[in-house]
Amino acid sequence: MDLQNRVPSPLMNRLRRCARGAALAVAVAGSLSAVAAPQTGLEQRPGCFISGNRAFPVVLEIARTFNERQRGLMERTRLAEHTGMLFIYDQNRSPDHGFWMYNTLIPLDIAYLSSSKRIVNIQTMTPCASSDSSQCPTYPAGKPFRYAIEMNSGYFETNRIGVGDRLLVGATNCPE
Repeated sequence: MDLQNRVPSPLMNRLRRCARGAALAVAVAGSLSAVAAPQTGLEQRPGCFISGNRAFPVVLEIARTFNERQRGLMERTRLAEHTGMLFIYDQNRSPDHGFWMYNTLIPLDIAYLSSSKRIVNIQTMTPCASSDSSQCPTYPAGKPFRYAIEMNSGYFETNRIGVGDRLLVGATNCPE
């Protein structure tokens, strides 16, 4: 989290309402069947990680505002498979800017992305059980970044997505 928390949102219902997400909802319905994300009210958009000639469709909850980024995925007990939160900044963040896991209950991976949405670093973050936020470690990007995306822990390793791979946002951006 960007010193933020997580807020739930209904995965499939949001996809159905999002005209741009309709194509992705059909394409990934089999792999996401019966999976619902917590309700948040955050915008959701389909996305796609591109690694070599492989494409991995995902559903992204969008955190654009300071409050949305600060809340992040806090207090959630689960994150649906193939779902993540995309943190968007108006300008590049410094390499020492980081995220933390205060009040975050689930282990997460974070990918920091450049302004061209190429992954510049990936880290695994573990929940912080401390009630004192100052006792929670931060996970700095180590490189300048404009976007960050949090996924369930192990997502990037399992799918062999790494530094240099890219994220495309929008239903038409994920080749079949």
